[in-house]
Amino acid sequence: MKMKTKILISIHPEYVRQIINGAKKYEYRRVVAKENVYSILIYETIPVKKVVAEAEVLEVLAMSPDELWEQTKDYSGISKAFFESYFAGRKIAYAYKLGKVMAFKEHKPLAAYGLRIAPQSFAYVE
Repeated sequence: MKMKTKILISIHPEYVRQIINGAKKYEYRRVVAKENVYSILIYETIPVKKVVAEAEVLEVLAMSPDELWEQTKDYSGISKAFFESYFAGRKIAYAYKLGKVMAFKEHKPLAAYGLRIAPQSFAYVE
């Protein structure tokens, strides 16, 4: 049985707000963790530069970009044009389907998770 794991990902402030308020229920990625991810720590990029929330992962979707957009567009939090440019030339597109989101009252530095710099795609954390 694969271990369940937690990852930390960097997300721009406008999308962090949409995730926290429930408008964005999918986090799109070109690369996903090989492990069985149960939770994502959300690192809000400049200007905040802190870990601000944690989101439950209900499932990881992997399919053609067209199929993924059709299945997720209502809660994508992004435009179709942005989605298409992000996945341009890709045969497979990925999305983490987010469940409950807990916004932290106190934002946490990366160092609290043993990281010195924000990950480009993701980092495994304890």
